[in-house]
Amino acid sequence: MSLPLFRTKPISPDDDSDHALHRCLSAWDLAFLGIGAIIGTGIFVLTGIAAATQAGPAVILSFIIAGFACAFAALSYAELSAAVGGCGSAYGYSYAAFGELFAFIIGWDLLLEYGISVAAVANGWAGYFCNALTAIGWPMPDMLTKAPKLGGLINLPASLIILMLMGLLIIGVKHSARVNNVMVVVKLITISIFIGVAVFNVNPDNWQPFMPFGWFETLPDGKTTGVLAGASLVFFAYVGFDAVSTAAEEAKNPQKDLPFGIVTSLGFCTLIYIAVSALLTGVVHYTDLNVSSPVAHALTLLGFNWASALISTGVIAGLTTVMLVLYYGLTRIIFAMSRDGLFSPMFSVVNTKTQTPVRVIVICGVIMSLIAGFMPLGDLAELVNIGTLAAFVLVCLGVIVLRITQPDMPRPFRSPFSPLFPILGMLSCGALMAFLPSMTWLRFVIWLVIGLIVYAVYSFHHSKLASE
Repeated sequence: MSLPLFRTKPISPDDDSDHALHRCLSAWDLAFLGIGAIIGTGIFVLTGIAAATQAGPAVILSFIIAGFACAFAALSYAELSAAVGGCGSAYGYSYAAFGELFAFIIGWDLLLEYGISVAAVANGWAGYFCNALTAIGWPMPDMLTKAPKLGGLINLPASLIILMLMGLLIIGVKHSARVNNVMVVVKLITISIFIGVAVFNVNPDNWQPFMPFGWFETLPDGKTTGVLAGASLVFFAYVGFDAVSTAAEEAKNPQKDLPFGIVTSLGFCTLIYIAVSALLTGVVHYTDLNVSSPVAHALTLLGFNWASALISTGVIAGLTTVMLVLYYGLTRIIFAMSRDGLFSPMFSVVNTKTQTPVRVIVICGVIMSLIAGFMPLGDLAELVNIGTLAAFVLVCLGVIVLRITQPDMPRPFRSPFSPLFPILGMLSCGALMAFLPSMTWLRFVIWLVIGLIVYAVYSFHHSKLASE
């Protein structure tokens, strides 16, 4: 008899309508969800910061390195999403490969990553939104646009945008997907405008020196620079393709559609990142890009103010889709963990009218709205990457484990060159973790300790495996 901590396959979704989600998402809906989550903060903010402070024009290499790490993980995600079924995400796949305890740890970690990401992006969205209001002559008072720590009362736009997205997710995932698709088209148009303008204004001298900070160096103050450190930073730009896997139970044909959505969205966005980073550092010297809106700033320096205004519009749309998809993924992970008994069953009740888990959507929305309104961006931004990388490592390892323990499992999609590609995914994601600051590791460990306490006190005794 196996220990109650472990099992060889995930629990199948309940047939009860109170615990079943509506299958309504097509393969292209899933691909657009991935693009909606990936293209946002990375291309509009991190590209300039990474170029100016860590990699110079070689930020192109940083994106390629981070993209390869994500590609190996994406292929592993695609195999497991097609083979395992049930609830998606690294949580579900870890449950299938390693059992309940490891799955809880990964699920608990993803709650922090997704929740903090939404609040952090909401802060960035609020900054662009307030700048747009100021540009048209309707500035908001500082007390309503800054957290108390920064001298204000509340960051009201950041709070309100999350509450608006909460309402959209309550209405239904298909409606949310349609809004996401429209906004994805808007930001792809704005990126096309930048590429169309920038390609005729490249100055090759701006690419010299190409690698001013080298590959990697730790500075006396503990900060890191170089192409590899830049890759650890811009990795955040790729976070989002894994959110596609959380839609497994709402995909019309998950075995075919999930691999398509994951691989298509990641591949497309990687090409966009490489093109934009190359053009951005080609039209403006990298030392001028350490600003919150480098793409719009570069066009302003070139004298294309009209294009800069359009880019700002695309940023607002882009960050909105990032929040929407990450918020969606957060609620589905909590839903899956609740249905497995690791959280209270109240989180896995589906509203019969909207066919969405309204309770968990509302609770998450209110909490994230308060965090975004009362905590500044600087306190949120550093709590994102490490857990996602850890989840990617376990997903890659899960492919190897299930190939050994369940070799006859049907696999509609197989990661090529296994176990080479999964091993490369583990090594590359693990290396990116090693380049993160020590404070990030400390916060990560503290959050995991809190999670283990929750598991010992509640989840271990109430899980479905324990009851069986």
